[in-house]
Amino acid sequence: MPTRIYRLHPLAALIACLPLLGGCAGLDAGRDFISGITEYITGDDDNADPPATLQEYTMEVQPEIVWKESIGSGADEKYLKLIPAAAEGSVYVGDHKGHLQARGAGNGSLTWENNSEYSFSAGPGLGPHSVIMGTSTGEVVAFDKGTGEQRWRTDVPSEVLATPVVSHGIVLVRTTDGKVLGLQENGGGVLWSFEHSVPALSIRGTGAPIVIDDSVVIGSANGKLQALQLKDGKALWEATIAIPSGRSEVERLVDLDVDPVAARGAIYIASFQGGTSSVSEVDGDVLWRNEAVSSYSGLSLDYRYLYVSDTKSEVWQLDQRSGASLWKQKDLHNRQLTAAVAYQNYVVVGDYEGYVHWLSITDGRQLGRIQVGKAAIEAKPVVVDDTVYVYAKDGTLAALRVH
Repeated sequence: MPTRIYRLHPLAALIACLPLLGGCAGLDAGRDFISGITEYITGDDDNADPPATLQEYTMEVQPEIVWKESIGSGADEKYLKLIPAAAEGSVYVGDHKGHLQARGAGNGSLTWENNSEYSFSAGPGLGPHSVIMGTSTGEVVAFDKGTGEQRWRTDVPSEVLATPVVSHGIVLVRTTDGKVLGLQENGGGVLWSFEHSVPALSIRGTGAPIVIDDSVVIGSANGKLQALQLKDGKALWEATIAIPSGRSEVERLVDLDVDPVAARGAIYIASFQGGTSSVSEVDGDVLWRNEAVSSYSGLSLDYRYLYVSDTKSEVWQLDQRSGASLWKQKDLHNRQLTAAVAYQNYVVVGDYEGYVHWLSITDGRQLGRIQVGKAAIEAKPVVVDDTVYVYAKDGTLAALRVH
């Protein structure tokens, strides 16, 4: 089976998972991997590149915590795709031990709670009537949006590490073995299944599908972007976004693990080591590629620009039309930033020490920061109206605003 890499920090997590290789790729393969990866990450002189120390500066905005609550154990120190999801005045969130909650978006008050026995690994995805969760043991589970009661459960081929997406009555699910499935939102029956190849070595995680009109677009670990028909999963087009290069398998990693975003006829996607690209929604033709900006954490956009946290935790603003870099924020280097999220006149990111940073949308300078807790924030912040919701790995859910 494919060897999935557990990520702690851009490449250091490759070392952390080496004991797992014995069961997946064989003990001898693991030993060979150790000798090459150590030099690749640390360099011949064993010098590591530490996270930047936060510097004092005059804050131009004052972030505040509107409310903060604990949601069980969070990701339980694992790399999972557990995120906050907000809609219709509620915030939904789950933890790895099967706790699922709905809370009031304005004050954090508990609306309902389901303490299930599942090991949640991804979600929630929201449909008109359902809250959809994926599990580490290969299940997709739907809960009633209003009451939290379980509606249905469907077994899928392997772990779910992408947020399920609901569109036109279809639940789109990606599993770590390279399958994409379309399930009925009412009942969970399998409508169709599509499979793409997964390299023997890849970064742990998969990007969520994105629905554009009647098509589904997905990025894969082999550096390709594919479009499928929403109704039946049939392939429409395929585009090569990133081409593997280098001598070692690690150097050739080009996973498209981020969630794509789309605007005005273009799809934007970033690769682990293959840059950021724009492709046409119609046929997948590559419109531009900026090879200097690679990412595994994610990207967002506003009316004109893209915002990308790259693999060194440096935040970029790119022009949507050309991919040209307009500014880069380097002061948060290697602080394991979340995806950068555009919010009013700011760009918001979380880091590995529980800080949330507000950057200027104009030039990227630091405007303000606040520490939500001690645990790392890996999930992409969610912006609804004038509030930013963040979910830390220890289960802390917080609503933030700025003055």
